[in-house]
Amino acid sequence: MTALATTTIGSRVDTALGRFTMYRLVLWVLAVLAGYSMLLDVLGWLTFGLPEMIAHLALCLGLAYASNRALAALFHVRPHSESSLITGLLLYFLFWPSQLSQGVQLPELAGVALACVLASASKYALAWRGRHIFNPAAAGAFLAGLTGLNIATWWAATPAMLWLVLPGVLLVLYRIRKLLMAAVFTVVAVSLVAAELLRAGSELGEAVWQPLAQRPVLFFVGFMLTEPLTLPPRRWQQLALAAVVGLLFAIPYNLGFVANSPELALLVGNLLAFAAGQRGGIRLRFEGLRPLTPTTTEFRFQPERPVRFSAGQYLELHLPHTKAVGGPDGKGVRRVFSLTSAPGSPVLTIGVGTAGPLSSAKRTLLALEAGDELTATTVGGDFVLPRNSAAPVLLIAAGIGITPYLAQLAAASARDRDVVLLYLARNAAELAYAEELERSGARILARLADGAVPPAFMQDVGAVAGTAVAGTAVAGTPAAAGRPARLDGALLKELVPDVGRREVFVSGSPASVRSLRAAARSAGARRIHVDSFAGY
Repeated sequence: MTALATTTIGSRVDTALGRFTMYRLVLWVLAVLAGYSMLLDVLGWLTFGLPEMIAHLALCLGLAYASNRALAALFHVRPHSESSLITGLLLYFLFWPSQLSQGVQLPELAGVALACVLASASKYALAWRGRHIFNPAAAGAFLAGLTGLNIATWWAATPAMLWLVLPGVLLVLYRIRKLLMAAVFTVVAVSLVAAELLRAGSELGEAVWQPLAQRPVLFFVGFMLTEPLTLPPRRWQQLALAAVVGLLFAIPYNLGFVANSPELALLVGNLLAFAAGQRGGIRLRFEGLRPLTPTTTEFRFQPERPVRFSAGQYLELHLPHTKAVGGPDGKGVRRVFSLTSAPGSPVLTIGVGTAGPLSSAKRTLLALEAGDELTATTVGGDFVLPRNSAAPVLLIAAGIGITPYLAQLAAASARDRDVVLLYLARNAAELAYAEELERSGARILARLADGAVPPAFMQDVGAVAGTAVAGTAVAGTPAAAGRPARLDGALLKELVPDVGRREVFVSGSPASVRSLRAAARSAGARRIHVDSFAGY
């Protein structure tokens, strides 16, 4: 019951957060923090003055937004309004509000204004092939600091702010699945700062509390270090980056013209991430589409240059809204899709669920005509098979979750690896990529929710009582008459007796992934990798 309750709660959280894009969630969290900071000032916990804070917020938001739109027009690109507002809110928390009671402090205001404009400019000037290299807020703050007009103080790092910064950061990190990366950075940075404080005579509790409450460790890692566009593509690279940036963040140094600062540590990390990842945006020309099933469609694109990726990784597409497809749906213009084409293929393909109701992103994709151009902002992900081709694997696909496995089965022939694929679908018509799966030579177990028989090359496991169906019954509940129930650990073990020695990969909707991961763990699986599709 505890595991089931945990899965249900997690699914509800995923569903709630899945309604927001990463940008929209960060924007709302920062906006709430801005309102909270003004409340703290009214209550006397902060002493900037409410008029000063309002003026400071208006300056940061107004200039960041206006300069971004002006530069977008200059470069003939569509502005990303949410990104500019996030940048403005970050700069609001990085620079002290100017004290208007002491008269207009022109140098301070000029420094903040310059930081806002430079932050926007960095998205276009400090970019490579349409992809910005540096975190805009950090770049703006650092460059403005070099002028001597103003310097970033990161005043969000105060004990009073911590009570809302912490849950806000955790919410964002959970949404973007970067809790482990954040933990690595936090442990490295806090340990180094605490060690220095202990050598200076501080008590252990104070030495740990001080970097968490009075230095921008949490704000930095939650809202800036983990920005997806400035991260390397693989998890191990991200963890290594977190450790390196943690060192640069915590160790004091002075090179004369620059000294250690959070923004400089982040900019160095951005450079390292740029060197490790897909450099720049990717221009794609739409070639066409084909129906895969009644509810899924494949889209084909020709990249302007070769794209480096590993089988199982994703492609993030920039899908701007147009009047032809209706208004936006609140989920932003960047969506992630698993690549189904093999690495090295001259054409990139993605499989997308296109059952109604359609999101604005899907309407945009379906409205494409041959020759239309799009931009892919990044390629990344860790849902890749073990390097050791002798390592046996179990691939579990729930519905549209089949997509990352297509590239994996095509990249390294299943005949050279011990592969079992368990494919869960509603009916035989919803078994996408049947021809490709048959050519792969993998052992394929199929389980259909309606109890029908799958194609002959697939092993029908629907007759095994109590096994899984994607997204219908709850584990352990009775099955509907003539239909299999959801997969549980005992029945997965019955289907794949050696599951304990296999690396297990699970792909599908968040609810399916949670249930199937729990089943795999209960069946004795030791290494489980997951890839969930929140809906686009």
